[in-house]
Amino acid sequence: MSGSVEIIIRTLTAFIFLWVFVQLLGKQTIAQRTYHLYIASITMGTIAGNLAFNIKIKFLYFIIAMIIMGTIVFMLNLVAVRNPRFGKWIAGEPATLIQEGQILEESMKRMGYSLDSLKQALRGKDIFNIEEVECAILEINGSLSVLKKNQYQNTTKQDLPLLPSAGTGPIELVYDGKVLYENLSKHTYDEEWLMAELKKRNLAVFDISYAVIGTKGNLSIDLFRDQLS
Repeated sequence: MSGSVEIIIRTLTAFIFLWVFVQLLGKQTIAQRTYHLYIASITMGTIAGNLAFNIKIKFLYFIIAMIIMGTIVFMLNLVAVRNPRFGKWIAGEPATLIQEGQILEESMKRMGYSLDSLKQALRGKDIFNIEEVECAILEINGSLSVLKKNQYQNTTKQDLPLLPSAGTGPIELVYDGKVLYENLSKHTYDEEWLMAELKKRNLAVFDISYAVIGTKGNLSIDLFRDQLS
C-alpha cells in the first residue's frame, strides 16, 4: 500500500471514529460543558490527528486508543448522570462569584477568576456596573449567569428619563484596597469626599475590595469581608 493511499484510509477512519464519538456522547461533547468532556475532546482530536498522519505508529494502536478513550468518557458520563455526588467531582460544579450584591473574593481566588475577568464577563451581558448584580454564577462551561437586582430588571418607559446619557458610565474609585487617584482627579468626586463617605460607614480604604460611583451617582462598596445573610 502506497503512503498516500494509507493516509487517505487513516484520515477517513479518524473522521468516522470522531463522528461516532460525538454521536454516542451527544451535543454536549461539542459544547465541552464539563471537565472530562473538555479533556476527552482534546485527547480524541490528538489521537485522530496522529491516526491520519503518523504512519510510523501502527494503525491498530490508534484504534485501540480511541476505543479505550471513548469507553472511559462514556462510563464517566453514565456515572455523572446516575450519581450526582460523583457527578460534581467528574463534571465540576458552578461557583458563586457574587451573592446578595457582594463579590465573593475567596470564591474568585479558588476559581482563579480576577475582578477584571468578572467585569469583562458582565460587560458581555450588557452590565457595565457591578452594583446592578444581585447574583453571578460561573457555570462549569465557563459562562457567567447573572441575576440583576429588582430595581434594574425590566426597564419601562418610566425609567428611561433616569438612564444616563450615551457615553457615561460608572466611576471606579477603589480597586483591591487602593484608591484610584487618576479617577478622582478627572471627576467631581475628590479624595476628601471619598474619605468622608468612608468615615460615615466606619470603613478604611484597605477594607474595600471594590468601590464605584454608579450611573445614578450612588456609591457602591464591596468589602473584602463579605457579610451575607
